[in-house]
Parts: sequence; structure tokens; C-alpha cells
Amino acid sequence: MAINLNIPARNDVFPVPGTRIGITEAGVRKANHRDLTVFLLDEGTSVAGVFTRNRFRAAPVQICEAHLAGNSGIRALVINTGNANAGTGVPGLQAARQTCEALAKQLHLESGQILPFSTGVILEPLPVNRIIAALPAAVADTRPDHWFEAAHSIMTTDTQPKIHSRKIELGGQTVTLTGISKGAGMIHPNMATMLGFLGTDAGLTTALLRPMVKRIADRSFNRITVDGDTSTNDSFIIMATGASGVLIESAADPRFAALEQALTDAARDLAQKIVRDAEGSTKFMTIQVEQAATTEEALKVAYSIAHSPLVKTAFFASDPNLGRILCAIGYSGVEDLDVSRITLWLGDVRVASHGGRDPGYQEADGQRVMAAAEILVRVALGRGDVTDTVYTCDLSHEYVSINADYRS
Repeated sequence: MAINLNIPARNDVFPVPGTRIGITEAGVRKANHRDLTVFLLDEGTSVAGVFTRNRFRAAPVQICEAHLAGNSGIRALVINTGNANAGTGVPGLQAARQTCEALAKQLHLESGQILPFSTGVILEPLPVNRIIAALPAAVADTRPDHWFEAAHSIMTTDTQPKIHSRKIELGGQTVTLTGISKGAGMIHPNMATMLGFLGTDAGLTTALLRPMVKRIADRSFNRITVDGDTSTNDSFIIMATGASGVLIESAADPRFAALEQALTDAARDLAQKIVRDAEGSTKFMTIQVEQAATTEEALKVAYSIAHSPLVKTAFFASDPNLGRILCAIGYSGVEDLDVSRITLWLGDVRVASHGGRDPGYQEADGQRVMAAAEILVRVALGRGDVTDTVYTCDLSHEYVSINADYRS
């Protein structure tokens, strides 16, 4: 059950000049399923990305990192669902390379100008011959206005597509930002099986875009968690085509900060939509930690709460068993934590203060907040002035059912 997940109408999804998208059926895992997507990018597009830190990084992740490190100029992306091509060793790397080579040959490019992406079941050989056979149909289908269809084609256990699209003014000129993401389970930062693709027709140099995409990821996809499992395939890509005529070549350009903020807002929305459509979820939870000494300790506390199965199941049951939150704060690993200085709020209700239950707290107030579909948990540590936020969800019976039946 998606939680307050806004899906724009197809007519409200703006094409990004400089990009074309094609979708087709390759039969990667299931017949009659549009499971192969190709992005074609105009020459001169800047592309940068961040990827999973899982040591079992999927073959396409490894190839993407190598191709982005080169200086060939990325001109196309190819994305398959149904098979992650992860845990596949040397044959998996060969399959990813063969996919790039086949698409490059068709487009008269170099294989280093192609970025491959896969998502789906881990530890199974990629049916690369089916993908290669379907590439001509995907290329023939490419159109500028296929972002809406692409959001559907990259889904796996998602129940809803994740799309963000808007136009903004930069220095009196209009630029477009459109992005899609997928993910519902195996979601945890670094990166937080999730894929994200965000395009703009603003122009950015690669030297500016590479550090920017890392900052944006840290404020968006690296602030979500569903189940604490960091996937083998997580990837987030930004493509800046420059087709609008807006070109930013320096961080001192006053348009630079405005564009980064707009891209951050878009990425955060796409990231939150993953949590809103998390497998089996019924509650969207914002965990905000305030008065921390450092960002690191704020995130330690936030993730300790967000990852606790006992906390997450209590929220699913709308049960204000809020001692579970205090327990999670206590084992978060923050050194010398003085619990007497901690204050805990559930929505607008102060639950705990001075090391114990707040004198004004009534369980009926807690139940009122817990009954809502969106819940804010605030923790003040009393140690400094740093605030950070993590977005998560509850843990339901349906999550177990979905993941027990995933391969069937």
C-alpha cells in the first residue's frame, strides 16, 4: 500500500531536451513484460553517478564506475529488470560488457560510452542474449516523452512508479528537471535494490557535476531505509544535457546553488517515494535527531531507531510502545550519551524527558499520533546543534510475504 505517493499524470511529466527513451520486452525473467529500457543522450551531455558500497557490487555497477572514470563521453544507458547480474563473477562482467558492446555497435559509439544497469534476482546468470536481441526494438522505440513509461518499466516489487518532473527559472531562463526511481525493498543507504535517474537540460561541466551528485545523494537517497539491507545494485545517475542553452561552468555562478537545490529537492522526492511504496508498508516515518554534536552521531541515533524491528512493528500495530525507541537510542553507539538530557517527541507529543517518561505524557495522545499514516519522531540529544533526518517505514506481515514469494 503506497502511502500518500503522488504520481503525476503523464501530461505533467516533462521531456528533458537532449534525452530520448525506448522500452521493450526482452523476456529477462517473465514473458510479456516491458523489462528493457534504453536512454539515448545527446553529444555533450555531462553524466555522473554514485553507486552501492556493498562489497558484492553487481557487474553493471563495476562497469558503470569504469566507464564514468573514462573520458569517452556517456551517450546511452541500458537498464534491465528481472535479473540483477550480481554475484555472477567473471561471466557477469562479460555479460555486462557484451550488452554495452552490442548497443554501442548499433549506435556507432564506443562501448565505454554506454552505462549498463540491472535490477532483480541476485546470483542468477544474466540472459544476455535475450537482452542483446531486444536492443534494436528498444532503440527503435526511443522518444523524448517516454519518461512516464520508463518509470513503469524499471519497477520490480514496486506497486507504483516514482516520478518527479518540474520546470524552474534560472537567471531568467527556463530549465527542465525530470527523474524516475525504483525500489521498494533491500533499501538502505550507501546507496539506498534501488535505481534513480535524474535528467536536466541545464548544462554543467563534469567537474562540477561529479561532486554535486555525491552531495545530492547524501541529502536524499542516502537518507532513506526500508529494511537495513544495502543492495548490490544501487545506482543514482544525473544527466545534464545543456540543451536549454543554460551552461554553468563555475560554482561561483549564482545559478549553480539554485540548480543544485532544485536537483536535491527532486532527488529527495524520488527517494521518499521509494519509502512511501516500501514493501508491505502502511506508515511513512520521519526520524529527526536534533542537538547532536556531529552529523555522524545524529545518523547513528536516527538509523538505530529506523532499523529496529521492534520499533517498526510497533508502528505497524499503531501501538505506542515507545520504550522501544528509547532502547534503540541507547544502543545506537553514541559515546558518553547522557540519557538525562534526551527529549523524545512523537509528533507534537512529548513522550520522554530527563531520562524517563514525560510527566505530561498520556498514552491516548501517543495512540492518536500512531494512528496516522505519516508520523514524525523527534529526538533531542542535548549535545550540540547538529540536526539530521532519516526517512523510513513500518514493518508488516506483508513485507515477509512479499520477500518469501519474491522468486516464485
